[in-house]
This record gives sequence, structure tokens and C-alpha cells, in this order.
Amino acid sequence: MEQKQNQSKKNSREDASPKKQAGRQINLHIILLCAIVLTVAFSAYRLYIWNKGVPSDYDPTEQTDAFDVEAMDNIIPLAPDKLEGREDDGVTTILCLGDDPFSMDQGEGGLAEQIAKKTGATVHNGAFTGTTMAAQFASYNDGYILDAFSFSYVAESLASGNFDLMKTAATYSYDEAFPRTTEMLSTLDMNTVDLICIMYDGSDYINRRPCDDPNDPYAIVTYTGALRSGVTAIQEAYPHIRIVVMSHTFCHTINEEGNFENGDRVDLGNGTLSHYLQKELDASSDCGVSLIDNFYGSINEDNYLDYMTDYIHFNDAGRELLADRFVQCIFPDLTETESE
Repeated sequence: MEQKQNQSKKNSREDASPKKQAGRQINLHIILLCAIVLTVAFSAYRLYIWNKGVPSDYDPTEQTDAFDVEAMDNIIPLAPDKLEGREDDGVTTILCLGDDPFSMDQGEGGLAEQIAKKTGATVHNGAFTGTTMAAQFASYNDGYILDAFSFSYVAESLASGNFDLMKTAATYSYDEAFPRTTEMLSTLDMNTVDLICIMYDGSDYINRRPCDDPNDPYAIVTYTGALRSGVTAIQEAYPHIRIVVMSHTFCHTINEEGNFENGDRVDLGNGTLSHYLQKELDASSDCGVSLIDNFYGSINEDNYLDYMTDYIHFNDAGRELLADRFVQCIFPDLTETESE
């Protein structure tokens, strides 16, 4: 009897073992199934969120005057070694060279005058109306006296101290400011000048001056060649002078029918205005001088009506905007002090 009971218990234990193993297998399957379900659910949720995306604030019907193109300013400080041995006279002296932006409407609202007011510097205006950065002819031609007042010729006269050509050409000019400005430049002590600011408007583009000559980067009949040639001459003669180039702004050209045409859409044979800007930036960088981008950063296609009097010239507000940009880029400490 006892033997039968022991045998029964043994059989019960043997029967229970497979049941426990089966139970463990079922539990593992359930756990694995749950893990798979959770993984699929999480992946589906992430896919849903990704497909839904992030709400955009963009409104295609919104009207704005904001100009969202970043200015291509390239501000380069003067190397400290260029000032070695030079005594600071305590006066910041700026010489402005260029054409109409500086030479026209001189007075309280003039560009040079506003730079002087905003910086407290002594500013000399050496610009000539109706001129261009590039010369018309590779060699000076008496039949076209404006070449004597293009940038490379003015820079060479400043560097050499020889103003004979400019003085002679000035006697033939109908603009009475030409002899006066030439005399000022010829008597100016360049050793007292701390900074030269160069600005020509879109006249080189309108007069179809070539942007550059790949075979001669210093060709004075090209926009960038004249810039390189003139800047290099000044740097070699007066290494202590910091040079800043202010680019042209937006402007129009006038077609044969007398209608305005957008200067950044019409190629007159040597590129659009933005092409001239890029070439000017390249040349300035090559010479190691600063460039202030006024084409994208100041007066552009969106706001020119507020700052220009015609297809290319500026009103007082336009010249003040240009002066503000100059101060912000070259004398940022003055801008911060004013805002405080």
C-alpha cells in the first residue's frame, strides 16, 4: 500500500515538470509578443509624428518690405605693423574718393558731411561728378578728360604727388568743382590721412565698363583692374592708410526708349549689378581692404524709392543711410555709444 502511494507521488511530480516548462515557454512567448507590439506601436507613433511635421509660420499672402538677403560685407582691419613708427596726431582724418554719391549735393545732407558729423572726423571730399572707377582708354586721351579723374589716375596722382595731368584736365572741365577739388588733393598732406573711403555708384555698369580682364588683373580700363591698380599705388606710397571700399547700390539703366530697366536683371554686356558687386568684393579681398556691401545691405530693389531721387542718385535720407552703414561697419564703437 505504502509502495503504491510513493509511486503515485512520483508520477505526480513527473507530470508537474512538463506543465511548469510549458508555462515558462508560454510566459516567454507573451513577453516577446508584448515587446514586438510595443516596438511596432512606438515606431508607428514616431512615423505619425514625422509625417505630421512641425507647424510653419509661413504665410504666402503676407506682404513685407523686409529685405532678407544677407549683406556681403568684408571688414578687414589695418595690420598693426603698417602703423609702426607712426605718431598718432589725435585727429581721425578721412579722405573720400569716388563720383556722384560724394560729389553731388554737398552741404549738410552730403555724404561726406554726414560721415564727418557721425564720426567726429575731419573729412576731405575728393570726388568728381560723372566719373567712373575704370578709365575709358588704356592711355590718356586729351579728347576725354574725365579719365584724368577716374580712380586709378586720382590714386596715382596721390601716390606720386604729381597732379599736373589732373590740373591741366581740370582747366577744360565745365564743372567748376573740378579745379577746386584737384587743388585740395594736391595740397593735402597724405601723411595725416588715416582712412580713405572709396565709393562709385553704378556708373561703370551703365557706361559698360568691363568688369575685369583675366589676362591683366590691373588693367585700368576694367572695373576691378582700376580698383586694384589704384589701391595698390596708395598702399605702396602710404601703408599707414586704411582703405575702405563702399560698393554701389541698386540702380536702374535707361534703355533706348528712355525707360528704366532693373540693373540687376539687365546685362549691358559685362554682367548685371550683382556681378559687378561680386567682382568688386573679389578685388577688394585681393588687395586686403574692406568692402561695405551697399547693394544688399543699404539701398536695394525693395527700398530704393525711399532713398533715391531718380534712377541712380540719392536723396538726403539715402546719403544718411549710407553714412550710417559706414559708421556701423568701420566705427562700431561709435554706434554702440550712440545707442546707449
